[in-house]
Amino acid sequence: MTSDVDVSMPRVRRRSGLVCALMKPRTGGLGLLAAIITLLPLALPNAYAYDIAINAGLNAIVCVGLNLLIGYAGQISLGHAAFFGLGAYASGILTTRYDWPALAALATGAVLVGVLAFLVARPILRLKGHYLAMATLGLGVIISIVLNTESWITGGPDGLMLNDFTVMGWKLSGDTTWYWTVGVVLLVSVWLSLNLIDSPVGRALRALHGTEIGAQVVGVDTAHYKVLVFVVSAVMAAVAGSLFAHYAGMVTPGKAGFMKSVELVTMVVFGGMASTFGAIVGAVSLTVLPQLLVAFEDYEPMILGAIMIGTMVFMRRGLFVSLLDLLKTRRRA
Repeated sequence: MTSDVDVSMPRVRRRSGLVCALMKPRTGGLGLLAAIITLLPLALPNAYAYDIAINAGLNAIVCVGLNLLIGYAGQISLGHAAFFGLGAYASGILTTRYDWPALAALATGAVLVGVLAFLVARPILRLKGHYLAMATLGLGVIISIVLNTESWITGGPDGLMLNDFTVMGWKLSGDTTWYWTVGVVLLVSVWLSLNLIDSPVGRALRALHGTEIGAQVVGVDTAHYKVLVFVVSAVMAAVAGSLFAHYAGMVTPGKAGFMKSVELVTMVVFGGMASTFGAIVGAVSLTVLPQLLVAFEDYEPMILGAIMIGTMVFMRRGLFVSLLDLLKTRRRA
């Protein structure tokens, strides 16, 4: 009798350990996302569907970084599209006008955006609430105006045409190639985000979000962590912007405008703040939904608005987080 128990217990522990691993975002969640990205091409019938999937992936990369800032650190940003646009323009200018390699241009653009974010973060992030929102909005407006008016380098309102994304003589072209490229970058972004959240930095961000004064009392350098997460989210937006510019073949100042910033924040809130996969769900949902509602023509904005209002009223924590909470509740019951 005793021997039977001794033999079976390790098996039970192994099974429970496997179940726990599959339930964790860094293992099961990331694995499920990888499986979805791998299998999704089987359901994409044409180039138009691939285009939607690629744009959804690019938006998701930005939202994963923005969620770190808004969802975990509790710092609002209404100018994040400016970093997206700067990354796109940096790649475009360096590759087309100075013949830089695409990867070097992407990395340089990300570094430049990171430096800019670092320089503006300390004065801006001293503000709170609607003052912080107005400051980030002002930053985005300034960058948008510069991209529109400095036509000698940015092309002005007409935008800037880009060369192909080439790596060691290999041209990145075709919907399938771009899909897998964006998919890999998204997986890396999610992996970095989840590791950051589970690290001491993530715990400091959650403490900062809960109460900044309380976090300072227990020794958290709140200014340092706010600047850090602001820079990380800006760099992720710049990388996505660079990839978007090369994929689309051109970039216009509208991609750095106020409405794009509002769209990104809405995606994070719609999916569920303080949830990496919620940010992805929000980005994908609000990228795909407008395409599905095109058949309703003039009623499309009304229907989309009604869906968003209904989601926020009945799922106050966001689409993904609310559904996850519902599943957990039913499982306990």
